[in-house]
Amino acid sequence: MGEAPASTRLSFAIEEAHGFPPKDPALADAGATFVLESKGTWWHAGFHLTTAIVGPTILTLPYALRGMGWILGLVSLTTAAAVTFYAYLLMSKVLDHCERQGRRHIRFRELASDVLGSGWVFYFVVSVQATINTGVGIGCLLLAGECLKIMYLDVYPDGHLKLYHFIMMVAAVLILLSQLPSFHSLRYINLASLLLSLGYTLLVVIGCIRAGYSNNAPPKDYSLASSKSDRSFNAFTSISILASVLGNGILPEIQATLAPPATGKMVKGLILCYSVISITFYSAAVSGYWAFGNKVSSNVLKSLMPDKGPSLAPTWLLGLAVIFALLQLLAIGLVYSQVAYEIMEKNSADVTEGKFSKRNLVPRIILRTLYMSFCAFMAAMLPFFGDIVGVVGAIGFIPLDFILPMLLYNMALNPPRHSLIYWFNIAIMVVFTGVGIMGAFSSIRKLVLDANQFKLFSNDVVE
Repeated sequence: MGEAPASTRLSFAIEEAHGFPPKDPALADAGATFVLESKGTWWHAGFHLTTAIVGPTILTLPYALRGMGWILGLVSLTTAAAVTFYAYLLMSKVLDHCERQGRRHIRFRELASDVLGSGWVFYFVVSVQATINTGVGIGCLLLAGECLKIMYLDVYPDGHLKLYHFIMMVAAVLILLSQLPSFHSLRYINLASLLLSLGYTLLVVIGCIRAGYSNNAPPKDYSLASSKSDRSFNAFTSISILASVLGNGILPEIQATLAPPATGKMVKGLILCYSVISITFYSAAVSGYWAFGNKVSSNVLKSLMPDKGPSLAPTWLLGLAVIFALLQLLAIGLVYSQVAYEIMEKNSADVTEGKFSKRNLVPRIILRTLYMSFCAFMAAMLPFFGDIVGVVGAIGFIPLDFILPMLLYNMALNPPRHSLIYWFNIAIMVVFTGVGIMGAFSSIRKLVLDANQFKLFSNDVVE
């Protein structure tokens, strides 16, 4: 066995200098050393977190409001944003608390297992994270493929290329970019992602305002479904979409990229991220729902570019928005694949060899290519963008982002049982457990109903 890389030895030396127990670099795993290397600053973490949350999925926010109406929709959006900020703040405090005790956790699954002291929690978190990562990967490929298709049909209205062809093109680019070895190596890509999100949000808002005043826009109708049961199911599906849009499920892995000591740094990253959220989420949700009402598509860009009739916004504006969204989807696909890549690296790479040694490079290329190819195949085969977002939100993001952080805080920091924060955390867990169950049922129900509207490798994304 050879020595661990110099970067690993330096990282352990820094941790020891700050009072952490000495570590043997030879015992470090490759997932931690190569993929989750701790070199970043708080603004790098802010870039990562913003990319994980603020993506083209915000184009589904008008669709989420469509299922709830103005008042309930905006209240739910505000509540979900406030709860996720609070949850991520608690999660960061738990990670800081463990770090001060000499147990710095860089993986969600290990943090949960340590604090809750149960082996099954480890596998539960791994399973949920896998659901999130794969679901987001499929959604990114599907939406990026649709963006390419929109641009293609605008130039070649009678073109013969299908949706799955564009998904394959996006997958090829992501396979190439996936060879960037670590989360930290994405920091400048994620800065560009942050700027792109601001750019296409502004363009979409301008397009929606213009469409809202256009004579060609559909009549504004904000009424909900006539059936009480349909209204209930639509509302829970919309809440699941909000959870998915605001969730990330990888905050410990993002905090792991911070150079030690990480204590206190993640709060600054959260503030940066939620500053961008406050600008983008409300403007996209309100303008899109105002312009199209209950006729809005699951991707508001499709409402701006209807299949029948003229475009409701200038072609140059829509084309630029689509390009910005497409480029950012590449960054999001990379961010959410890092947990999968970390698991692969941990089990396939040799930490005593160099990061770019033949021994580690060949398995990395093969495994990451296979993973991205699988996501592309599923995206092409099952084109359910809106439904995928809802299912991933209910099954994945609600447990990890709305329930576990509060439980971990109550267990790790052990606030007094009679304290307000203890019972506030309990209340959030109870409420969102119920919401998660109903949201999962509603989202899966809609997925089953939509299954009648598509065929394998369809050329259209099902609403």
